Amino acid sequence: MKAAGQRAGAQRPVSSKTGSNGAGSGKNAEPRRQARGLRTREAILARAVDIASVHGLDGLTVGSLAEALGMSKSGLFAHFGSKEELQLATVEEAREIFIVKVTRPAIAARSGMPRLWRLLDCWLALVEEQVFQGGCFFSAASFEFDGRQGVVRDRIAAIMHEWIGVITQAVYKAQQAGHLDPKVDPTRLAFEIHAVAMGAHWAFQLLDDRQAYPRARTTILERLRSVATAESPRIP
Repeated sequence: MKAAGQRAGAQRPVSSKTGSNGAGSGKNAEPRRQARGLRTREAILARAVDIASVHGLDGLTVGSLAEALGMSKSGLFAHFGSKEELQLATVEEAREIFIVKVTRPAIAARSGMPRLWRLLDCWLALVEEQVFQGGCFFSAASFEFDGRQGVVRDRIAAIMHEWIGVITQAVYKAQQAGHLDPKVDPTRLAFEIHAVAMGAHWAFQLLDDRQAYPRARTTILERLRSVATAESPRIP
């Protein structure tokens, strides 16, 4: 597209590109503006996720974010018209990061017990490696909004339901693969695993317990081994 535009420009007077119709430059300028706008929005949300993971979604304001990015408030308002819209976009950005760092690597693992364990191991590693500056974004957001009402709380709840559903489905698939005892209730096992991990998030962040995640891994591994079948591949 760019090369075609340059050839067209070479055949016409410069004034034809800058005239009232803007036919030559306008077609190329608009995609460039959109691309710049998208890059700016991505940079804003990357910073917003870190701020919210440390200070909470309520601590995420247009003013504080503009200051952190060296932008004007009006520049931020061009992307997010309200604090609620900014919070929702930040939640969606955190969800996308979670998918990239946890869900997709797990899908690449062998179906059954290996995929279930990979899913849980990546989840714990996400916080250990401080992908979110303030720890587990969604555990913090869940505690912050669990007693509230509104669209932000509803979206956080929906994402957490989605995540627990992913764990439950992974348990069920491990049963289908013959790797887990078919008598195990997938919903209950997913609840137990989630509770252990949430406890580790709390201990790591609030109590500065550096052994919280090794302890959580051991606890989850022991639970999975207790319901594994003889056909299950060995997990660490």
